[in-house]
Amino acid sequence: MTLLITIIVLALIFDYINGFHDAANAIATVVATKVLTPFQAVVWAAFFNFLAYWVFGFGVADTVAKTAHTIDINLIVILAGVIAAICWNLLTWWLGIPSSSSHTLIGGFAGAAVAHAIYMHGFSDYTVVEDGVTITRHWYNIVNWYDPGKPGGLPTGVIIIIAFIFLAPLVGAIASYSISIWLLNAARKSIYPKIFTVALMIVTVWFVSHMMINDIGKPRFESHFWSVAFEPHNIKWLLVGFIVLSISAFCLVFSSLSHHQSEKMLKKMQLLSSAAFSLGHGGNDSQKVMGIIAAAVIVYVNKEGVALEEMPAWLQVALPDGETPGIMPEWIPLACYSAIAAGTLSGGWKIVKTMGSKITKVTSFEGVAAETAGALTLYFTEHLKIPVSTTHTITGSIIGVGLTKRVSAVRWGVTVSLIWAWILTIPISALLAAICYYVLNLFL
Repeated sequence: MTLLITIIVLALIFDYINGFHDAANAIATVVATKVLTPFQAVVWAAFFNFLAYWVFGFGVADTVAKTAHTIDINLIVILAGVIAAICWNLLTWWLGIPSSSSHTLIGGFAGAAVAHAIYMHGFSDYTVVEDGVTITRHWYNIVNWYDPGKPGGLPTGVIIIIAFIFLAPLVGAIASYSISIWLLNAARKSIYPKIFTVALMIVTVWFVSHMMINDIGKPRFESHFWSVAFEPHNIKWLLVGFIVLSISAFCLVFSSLSHHQSEKMLKKMQLLSSAAFSLGHGGNDSQKVMGIIAAAVIVYVNKEGVALEEMPAWLQVALPDGETPGIMPEWIPLACYSAIAAGTLSGGWKIVKTMGSKITKVTSFEGVAAETAGALTLYFTEHLKIPVSTTHTITGSIIGVGLTKRVSAVRWGVTVSLIWAWILTIPISALLAAICYYVLNLFL
């Protein structure tokens, strides 16, 4: 139990570090454009980090918890992974490198799991009993590298997460470039951009209404209307609709505004876009720590050999399995969202400078486009249960708006350095975790 408590505490410390390490993701543009002071910006971002507790489910947490097969590992594996993730996060924060906390955690977990398999079985096959069935595995199969998923569903696994090292910033860049072009055309005194905007509003209303669910399993209120409105799944899609419709409303009047009026309105819209991104940041990154804590509790329960019902209520954790819903005690998400919000309040000024000015010069116009694109990307990937890097996403979004000016507006030297940091994060974290695992085995 002592080791489990240690892991939970360290995981929450990592979540706190994640908050100040990734604070720049949500506040760099509003600070760079002087919409908010640094202190106001971190308070704003921290509030919406915590508010994500009521908006997002546990899909990403489930994916992270299943990075390694919990029946094959022990608590030392998870402890080594968390320690390695903390070390790499602190190092990159100190150097001002906006690396991915998400991939640090995944790399650490996977690296420690592989080290455990080699330590226990060498490079030979081994057998485990899972649900009464004996399964033969290779040493590297301890990690869930690729799972094709259910019929009609999306695949999961570490390979998919690695793929999104490139796909998340690419999607963010395409989205922000598209939003920027939309806004630029909306500034023209032409009827065609307005026709496009009205059509987009109609499609958005249809799409959001299509994504809403009316059959609420555990209604929060007696009123069916309020239960539907405040269902976390529905809140997320209502937010998507609100974001798109807000920008659409601005686009309809953009051409009639003076430069001063449009700049003033864009700065107000930056508050909306940064809040939306902070929600996505909180929902995406907190769930990763929730997944690690859930995996630790499940490993502890497996090793103790007791039934889940016999464990204290606060340790009754179960991952979703097929049609069976998972169990997540309220203290886990509450603690994770609180930790990341507290970390965001601590700021991360070295990375703010890199994100807010070194990649490309950011104005209010570009800040709105980048943050909106980043937020929408995070909402969709969370819906698909894919843990992506908020750092990669917003960096790609900032690059996308820079490309609307000219290719040379993006400082590619800085960008290439960031990409190398992203590529190296998982293998370095995995190596650090493997070393930590072997060291910890000497004492535990």
